[in-house]
Amino acid sequence: MFRLASAPSENYVWVVISFFCIIFAPMAMDRKIFRLALPNIITNITVPLLGMIDIAVAGRLGSAVYIGAIALGANIFNMIYWNFGFLRMSSGGFAAQAYGARNMQEVMNVFIRSLILGLGIGVVIVMLQFPIGKLALSLIQSGTESVHHVETYFRIVIWGAPAVLGLYAFKGWFIGMQNAKLPMIVAILNNVLNILLSVMFVFGFGMKIIGIALGTVLSQIISLLVTAALWWCYYRRLRKYIHRETIWNRRSIRLYFKVNADVFVRTFLLTLVTTFFTFASSGMGETILAVNALLMQFFMLFSYFMDGFAYAGEALTGRYVGAKNPFYLKAMIRRIFFWGTCVSITAMVVYLIFPEQILRILTNDSIIIESAKTYMFWTLLIPFTGFAAFLWDGIFIGATASKEMRNAMILSAFVFFACYFTMVPVWGNNGLWLSFILYLLARGLMQTYWAKSALNL
Repeated sequence: MFRLASAPSENYVWVVISFFCIIFAPMAMDRKIFRLALPNIITNITVPLLGMIDIAVAGRLGSAVYIGAIALGANIFNMIYWNFGFLRMSSGGFAAQAYGARNMQEVMNVFIRSLILGLGIGVVIVMLQFPIGKLALSLIQSGTESVHHVETYFRIVIWGAPAVLGLYAFKGWFIGMQNAKLPMIVAILNNVLNILLSVMFVFGFGMKIIGIALGTVLSQIISLLVTAALWWCYYRRLRKYIHRETIWNRRSIRLYFKVNADVFVRTFLLTLVTTFFTFASSGMGETILAVNALLMQFFMLFSYFMDGFAYAGEALTGRYVGAKNPFYLKAMIRRIFFWGTCVSITAMVVYLIFPEQILRILTNDSIIIESAKTYMFWTLLIPFTGFAAFLWDGIFIGATASKEMRNAMILSAFVFFACYFTMVPVWGNNGLWLSFILYLLARGLMQTYWAKSALNL
């Protein structure tokens, strides 16, 4: 009698609970997503400022040679460091999973492994600076004076390699620990220091290209030291979980390097496609090269926002995988794709309504602007075709599903090059852009196809 009498009331209670879950659960998940995404978006926006600052200072030295030298030098280091992005990615995924499982010992193991590997690779790069520099400089097709300045810049900035790769390890680990604010603070600090030091050395001491290089490398080293201090302030209590015998556990090390190898292949192919795009553009004339360089900024601008959500997906995926909570994982994926879709639609609308205004921010050359309008259609497709690839990358990294991410990149790179060699001879620059758009679309579609098995959903 009691059960029968109380059933309606129980049902009513459950209806109310379900209603509030439907209304407020997305809000709670959204807060978690934005707490991680927004600081990362701010961080992403500050990163290109580092290069812009150096170029801006170089632009006031009275010769275009300095501008070219800094631009070339920065590209050399981008090519070097991009290939070691796995230090940030793997440390983020493994740390997030350990954090989700409340395994603080493994949290510290991941931290120490990543930091030692990052600093170690940085030291090796410094030791190999002469063959690396010789190879990089041999690829530069420029005047003797420009090459001399690039070499000067390279020989100084290369000493910051351990600091840069150490910062990669710290950033990934912080994100894995659901803390996006500290990497944001460090990124802003790095830029501020670079401004102050470069201006002081160049205009205060008249050191020109040497001053710019010193400002860059010192800002990187100081940022690493500050990051270490921040870790000490916020996480030193975790030292008690350090056990030397578990840090180099053979099974964990094998998995760690397997994931890193997969991510390295993925990153290498991503860099290859992007670099080849620029190389192919240069073969179509100076105007097309300039146009594609400008239009690629639309892709970069979109990526700054989408990467923020990808980082949030990485941190939360690792957390829920580690906690063995598929319900929250599915809920997070739904919400992060909802916001990814919203950002994509917004970007498409902005690109559609304000293309000329954005182009005029980037250049005042009316000929290039008019030429760029011919290919603006492709920039409208970037958000629609590209957002899934960004988000799945973050989610797969968080789940350490590196094999699927690697395979998707291999196949999509094949799509890019197959389309390039068949379409560019027929359609010129439109064929190049079609190749890039299909490459983005293929990555997203293949990762979507493999997501269920990769994430055990």
